[in-house]
Amino acid sequence: MSEQRHSSAQAKLSHEAWLRQREAESRAKQARFMDGIASRLNRPRQTQPPMQPFRGAPDFWHEFDWSAEQRIEEFTANFTSVGGHVVRLPSLEHSADWIARKARELGAAYIVRQNEPDLDALQLEAALPEVRLSVWNTDPAEDWKARAAEADIGLVMADEAAAYTGSVAVLSSPEKGRSVSLLPTVLIILLPVERLRTRLGEILGRFDEAGREQLPAGIHFITGPSRSSDIENDLTIGVHGPGIVYTLLLG
Repeated sequence: MSEQRHSSAQAKLSHEAWLRQREAESRAKQARFMDGIASRLNRPRQTQPPMQPFRGAPDFWHEFDWSAEQRIEEFTANFTSVGGHVVRLPSLEHSADWIARKARELGAAYIVRQNEPDLDALQLEAALPEVRLSVWNTDPAEDWKARAAEADIGLVMADEAAAYTGSVAVLSSPEKGRSVSLLPTVLIILLPVERLRTRLGEILGRFDEAGREQLPAGIHFITGPSRSSDIENDLTIGVHGPGIVYTLLLG
């Protein structure tokens, strides 16, 4: 028994020595590789992290703010400059008529929307009896991603928006599936003007304050229709998301 323990201890020491040797060889190889890069760049190798005297946005940017009307003007200009559409309406109630007219104009046969009280209040089922209208996640047996993919129009409420970048933030939840804003051909976003901020940092800061555990599964920033130029710089609209996006500014 004593010889077995001695043999086991020797094997452990041998294995640890082998690991230390392999680590030393690996670090030496890494150092030669980094030295080679520094030599090619004709400068000393950096072995310490660079100093970063400034982090985040400067103080003046945290104080930067536009008036409500300027936010609306800037958001409209930025959102439309990338191919989106912005329509200003007096209230949520007026949006029901606009959506019904647009659905008929586009010949929409199927609409999917978030399960949101504000969207319930629109009573689109009554305004569009000829259109099939589904409310996200109301039937557990339904394949909701498939339903969203075949929808002509997706209808969502904006959680927040940034005028400076023309971006709308849509957060996901069990009642607000990401597919509603991502998969339909046309997306209509309802944005109450009181949710429109000046800077994107105002929105991101609130996520930081809420903490990681409080973040939703998905936070989507939508700045106009889907655009992609990753294949030979050939701009294509509507490949990774809706090709037509309307934002209805309410108020």
